[in-house]
Amino acid sequence: MTLFELLILLLVAGICGALGQAITGFSRGGCLVSIALGFVGAVLGMWLARVLGLPELFAVQIGTTNFPIVWSIIGSALFVAVIALLTRRYY
Repeated sequence: MTLFELLILLLVAGICGALGQAITGFSRGGCLVSIALGFVGAVLGMWLARVLGLPELFAVQIGTTNFPIVWSIIGSALFVAVIALLTRRYY
């Protein structure tokens, strides 16, 4: 994987993580948090798809790496929703 491919992969993961945060309405952190959420969402989303027997809906091939766009957004939204429930401040 070249440096350019890695940067594109980070950009796609950041966009997917930011969309997951936007769907849930809970945002903590900035660009690095969105990138991390994109990768965690991809892992969580693909695991969920395998467990439920669902196909990979839309994946972008960057170099030799396939990145699941839809499952990354769904997984990051689920992950952010769990984080929001656990860290919600009660007054």
